[in-house]
Formats: sequence, C-alpha cells, structure tokens
Amino acid sequence: MPPDRAVVDCAVYRGGRREPGYRDFASAYAHVRATGSGFVWLGLHAPGEAQMDEVGRIFGLHPLAVEDVVEAHQRPKLELYDGLIFLVLRSMSYVAHDSIDRANDIVDGGEIMVLAGRDFVITVRHGEHTQLAGVRARMEARPQTLALGPAAVVHAVADHVVDTYLEVVAEMAPDVDEVEERVFAVATTDLDIDVVYLFKREVMELHRAVAPLAEPLAWLSGQGGPGSAHPPGLRGAHTGSFDEKEVHRHFRDVRDHLTTVIERIGEYDDRLTSLLHAAATKVGIQQNTDMRKISSWAAIAAVPTMVAGLYGMNFEFMPELSWRWSYPVLLAILFTACVLLWRLLHRNRWL
Repeated sequence: MPPDRAVVDCAVYRGGRREPGYRDFASAYAHVRATGSGFVWLGLHAPGEAQMDEVGRIFGLHPLAVEDVVEAHQRPKLELYDGLIFLVLRSMSYVAHDSIDRANDIVDGGEIMVLAGRDFVITVRHGEHTQLAGVRARMEARPQTLALGPAAVVHAVADHVVDTYLEVVAEMAPDVDEVEERVFAVATTDLDIDVVYLFKREVMELHRAVAPLAEPLAWLSGQGGPGSAHPPGLRGAHTGSFDEKEVHRHFRDVRDHLTTVIERIGEYDDRLTSLLHAAATKVGIQQNTDMRKISSWAAIAAVPTMVAGLYGMNFEFMPELSWRWSYPVLLAILFTACVLLWRLLHRNRWL
C-alpha cells in the first residue's frame, strides 16, 4: 500500500500561513529543508508498517518511534529521540445511552500520536474518536499562534484532547449522581450493583488515559523538575521552540485543565468506591435480616415438628391416646405456642 493512502492532510506552513500545493509530504519536507524556513504538518490515520517506514525514512524518525506508531495501543507518554519529541495521547469520548441499565460502555477511546521536530510535526490517529480536522482548521485561523512552529501544533492537539476530557467528565456527572441516588433510594432487593461496577471500570479507564499526561505536560510547560525546565532523564535534549516562554504559558493552561480533570476523576472514583461499600453494606444487612426471618420461622415450625415427631413414633403407650378430645386440644396448644413465639420474635424485631 503506498504511503499516501494513510495521509489525511499535508501542508507547509510559513509565517503561520498555509502554502498551497504540497499534498506529497516528501516534496513538502524537501522544500522546507531547502528553504530553511517554515515547517510541514503531516496528518496520518492508522498507517501500516510499510507506510510508516517510508515516513520515517523521509523525516529521519527514530526506529523505536516508528515501531510505537505502527503498533499503537501505547500508554500515554512523552519520549525524546535526539531532537524528536514523541507524545502519545489517549482520546476519549462519552458514549451516549438511554439508560444506565442498558449501557455497556460509558467512555470509548482512540489514540493520537504526535512526532515533532524543528521543521515538521506528524500527527497520527488510531480509532474514530480523535477529531483532529477541526484542530487544523482552528490553527489555520490563528496564524500568529501557528507561527510559533511545531510546538504550537503539539499544544493545540494536547489542548483539544484535554478539552474532550473536560467534556467527558462533565457528561458523566449526571450518571454518577443517578447511580448514587439509586443505591440509596431503591430497595435492596431491586439494587443492581453491576451498574456501580460498570461506572467504576469506566472511571478507571478514563484515569489510565488522563493521569499519565501529568508529567509530560509538566515538562512541556517548563515545570518538569525543581529549578529546571527539564525533568530528570530529559535534560539536555534538543527541544527547539518548546523552550520558548510563550509556548510554556500555553502548555501551563492545558496542564491546569488536566489537573481539573484528574480531580474530577478522583472525586468520581471516591464516590463510586463509597457506593460499592454502601451497596455491599445494604446487601449484607438485608441478608442478615432475611436470615433472622428464616431462623424465626424455623423456630416456630420446630414446635409442631417436635410434637409430630414424638407422636409419630407409634409407641403403644403414649399420653392421652385414648382421650376423645386429645387431638383438638393438642392442636390448640400447638397453635397457642406458635402464636406466643411469633409475638415474642416480632417484639424483638426478628419478624
């Protein structure tokens, strides 16, 4: 399959403005290298191994970065390869549903990878929940920001992804409230604890997509370590426009939004954990109540069972066998004993 089959869009940007006529990324990058100005923004969707090998050869990408792009399903991370910044993001989308009882998934995700050098940026999408076309359009409408270079594109992609996280946690809020109301409002016999487990699982999936981005955004915002713009292990890397103060300001804003998302996810996780404990407690109390009722009725049934067992032994000489009224009297005694036992258990709230 030719490499351009995976190309969503390719353009050369100089001074923040798009130059027409560069659909072929090889000629576009050759033009940028020859002129020494501008940068190439190449957008790819689910490229194959042969396609990425060709892209990697033209842009001089590290083989490990090319391998990660092809395999996908990477943990959100930031890696540096001799001047190449490789950022992996998980894009998340809220799955609309009519009822939480019929929902199988609450969130669904894709994957976005960004490779940025001095004069190029490559965005790679895996999955359907990415929506980067709007990002490029918004960036082209702001040439002053786009003029900052590849760092501005990386910021725009990260900002878009984190903004979708904000939308997801906002849309999940009514569902979590409904789950909480259901746990405390419905009778224990109607309680479906599977719904709580479903939301717990989905919140954990969202947390796995969001939490690992805290350190990469800290580095991109120039706050990677105490007294240094680069965290341990990333110092001395060639970063180009990523060291500019204006870029740091933009990434700090994204980092603040990510912190808000992490806090909301933590709140949901704590609430759902409490709901699981509350649901388990309600079930345990109901089980104890049921066992007390079963034990009470068993105790009441034991009285006539014991008497019936004694008279069922068929001995020749047994009390009152020859008395005419022995049977109705015995039934009356048994009935009275059962009623008295029922009243005693009811007074002690066992029944």
